[in-house]
Amino acid sequence: MKLLLLDAGNSRLKWALLRKPYRRRQEFAAQGVVELTKLRSPAAWTRLLKKTRNPDLIYACNVAGADIERQIRVASRRAGLGPPHFAHSEVAAAGVRNSYPDPWRLGVDRWVGLIGAHHEHPGKDLCLVGLGTAMTIDLLAADGRHLGGCIVPGPRLMIESLLDHTAGIRRRAGGRGAIPSFDLMFGVVSRSGGRWVYLERPGSVGKSAGAGLFARDTHAGLLAGARRACAALIEDAVREGRGHLGRRPRLILAGGAAAAITPLLHGRYWREDDLVLRGLAVLAADAQAPDRIKSARA
Repeated sequence: MKLLLLDAGNSRLKWALLRKPYRRRQEFAAQGVVELTKLRSPAAWTRLLKKTRNPDLIYACNVAGADIERQIRVASRRAGLGPPHFAHSEVAAAGVRNSYPDPWRLGVDRWVGLIGAHHEHPGKDLCLVGLGTAMTIDLLAADGRHLGGCIVPGPRLMIESLLDHTAGIRRRAGGRGAIPSFDLMFGVVSRSGGRWVYLERPGSVGKSAGAGLFARDTHAGLLAGARRACAALIEDAVREGRGHLGRRPRLILAGGAAAAITPLLHGRYWREDDLVLRGLAVLAADAQAPDRIKSARA
């Protein structure tokens, strides 16, 4: 059975095609990424499904809202597929145990990413950091216990909030053109070795990255502050994680802004930009997957 895996985030949809039961580090038959703004019509979804080679079934993780879920349902029905399966956060699945008293309150992308990370890094304590619109940090023990996490604005959102609410800073940072200029700092998505890699544009962080904390103009100062704030929190999370676990957890980073933050980190880290898709693959391959995935009714 050809299985289409969908990770609908706040701005992008990642997809991967699985042709056989999933195994650790298995390469997908095909994969890609598309901006959600390009999926606003039924025809766009039809083209996407054709590009993904007409799968038999869809498994999805959606944090983009009810409209995207509806679009996925409609696209699946129009393609003659069965109802798509939507992951949901729960008490336990695939060897991972949720620490939240109300399991549904843990974002489903974080939950499925934890499952993917636990499967891809067996026997390892993990500190998972997602650097997207929000920056999320989760601590996962080697035995699959989720020990909790935190959420803060991602670096772009930190900067955007200042530009939106402080006219003086916005004017000094470049006015209306400031936000697009910062978008260039936080990378573009590409493919390398069968995986997604977020690459800096040539000269994107550039001299600003090496200028240190004490910048000499407002634009560089916003970038320096946001990058350092994220890096400092990540370092603190690793230290606190060591305190909880008695050893340093393996640091896993994902998301478009990671390339702008990693130069400021100390110690080893891993880039894993498709853990949500891999978590979906693990759930789909699990013998009890139908009990662990919420089937959306068409």
